[in-house]
Amino acid sequence: MYGAEASGAETERTAFRRAEKRYKLYKSQPPRSRKQPVVNRTDLSNVIDFLAVLESFERDGVTPEGIYRFECPGFDLPIFCLEDRPGFYFIPCALSIEEQCHWIRQSLISFPQPPNRTNHTAIYGPISDLLTAVQNKKILVEAQHSNVSLVDNNMRAPRYIFSETSLDAQVEAQGSCKSVAASVLLRKLRWSTLGLQFDWSKRNYDVSLPHNKIPDELCLLAKKMAVPAMSSGEEFQPEAAIVNYFGPSDMLGGHLDDMEADWSKPIVSISLGCKAIFLLGGKSREDMPVSMFLRSGDIILMAGQARECFHGVPRIFIDDEHADNSDLSSHFSAQVGLLSLLFSKWEKKILKDIISNGSGDNT
Repeated sequence: MYGAEASGAETERTAFRRAEKRYKLYKSQPPRSRKQPVVNRTDLSNVIDFLAVLESFERDGVTPEGIYRFECPGFDLPIFCLEDRPGFYFIPCALSIEEQCHWIRQSLISFPQPPNRTNHTAIYGPISDLLTAVQNKKILVEAQHSNVSLVDNNMRAPRYIFSETSLDAQVEAQGSCKSVAASVLLRKLRWSTLGLQFDWSKRNYDVSLPHNKIPDELCLLAKKMAVPAMSSGEEFQPEAAIVNYFGPSDMLGGHLDDMEADWSKPIVSISLGCKAIFLLGGKSREDMPVSMFLRSGDIILMAGQARECFHGVPRIFIDDEHADNSDLSSHFSAQVGLLSLLFSKWEKKILKDIISNGSGDNT
């Protein structure tokens, strides 16, 4: 999970922080204007585009300086590595459109389900069937106004339930009622954890928290994709995962995934949704990071020395020119009912899903 970050003016002076600021989304408001803020243009000329690298390699059999094609017997997908970042593997276009859509559905429908915890759990307790509640325009209200127990002993947090009563009616009937529309909760969903649950307040895995094993289907995918970063004959055994949901202006600050007991095992990162910029630094924040595009369906492996490298996501693209999600959008727009919500206008704030598998010996 995430290592401690430097703070204050110190971070402003580091090479990693300067790179984050270079690619971060900035908007400027035209003076004396009621128009929408204008997104400032960003110089993307130094960002590695592994899709272009793949196309060039397939056409000419060559790769740019500092990048090489990694050969892994029995692994039928193209893999690229950086000469100065040992242990880093980039697998472009690893998932088909159908596979991407499947995992997007799982990320929004199944992965936030209890006992998996989300950023809402500490406030509201376990919340079930959030996407269905959105479809039915339900409101989350305090359970003390029903026959449901106020406290969930497992989650140790006030319990809330979904109600069909309108938000205005709840507020009018109960005064300062703590209630929130399900659609708001979905827009504000930022992470969910699978398998062993991570305690963010203590920054460690809490094996006492209720949890299910990572779904078998996801385990199989992680095992398959982790092969290039594993020792010969060794099989990847994922125990914990985090799903990050990124909004248009969100970013994932530079960090280390340093809370796992066994750093010899790789992190498997799966990207879904709109294109983003990924920064891969070195063992110090002073090391100049490499920037690269992450597209939906791309997979990254971080093993060996790369496990000790700072990394982050400073930018999510949502504009038509850079988002690169037209195929996904077309697929979901053809759906009806529940699935049509996935790419409706208000829902476009949930665009990026990165799943980090691999915790080594945490049990």
